[in-house]
Amino acid sequence: MFNGATVTTRDPRALKPGFDRRIGYVTQDDNLLPWRSTLDNVLFALEVQGRLNEETRARAQMLIRAVRLAGFERYYPHELSGGMRKRTALVRTLVYDPPVILMDEPFAAVDAQTRTQLQADLLKLWDLGRKTIIFVTHDITEAIALGDRALVLSRQPSRIAAEHPIPIPRPRNVRDIFALEGFAATYEKIRADVQ
Repeated sequence: MFNGATVTTRDPRALKPGFDRRIGYVTQDDNLLPWRSTLDNVLFALEVQGRLNEETRARAQMLIRAVRLAGFERYYPHELSGGMRKRTALVRTLVYDPPVILMDEPFAAVDAQTRTQLQADLLKLWDLGRKTIIFVTHDITEAIALGDRALVLSRQPSRIAAEHPIPIPRPRNVRDIFALEGFAATYEKIRADVQ
């Protein structure tokens, strides 16, 4: 089901990548193309889609500035820090404006300080477009800091074992999430269901 409509086809090619670009995907690895600069990696999806024009280039530049990559547009992946590579991958998905974004533990492989900054960047980018994001994480604090609700999955075969609305209003500052009212109680409820 997608937006209330059943998605079926006998020909998997008919679905087109990302269900015709309506679903974006950010993986654990940044998967940047090493021979392309930061800007060229960000613009790649737009090029493939035949949607590269002045308007989409301007959107790319705006997103690059929003995650503090301005000045690094001509750098290649090997010249970027791990956090900068992750932000490039995130912007590469957001630039083509899919209404739904799937994120599979995208911040798992970075240090704690970089992870906190990436979480803050994601909240800032989310606020720009208010996309539906399904964010997979094993970190309860991250789930509370980023989400409007947290779903706990059972062991395989996976099913939704519990659902927890996040009572902390937006905008949120991920650096202060521990001190916000509702954090501790929500954390304990989720932790009890995870165990």
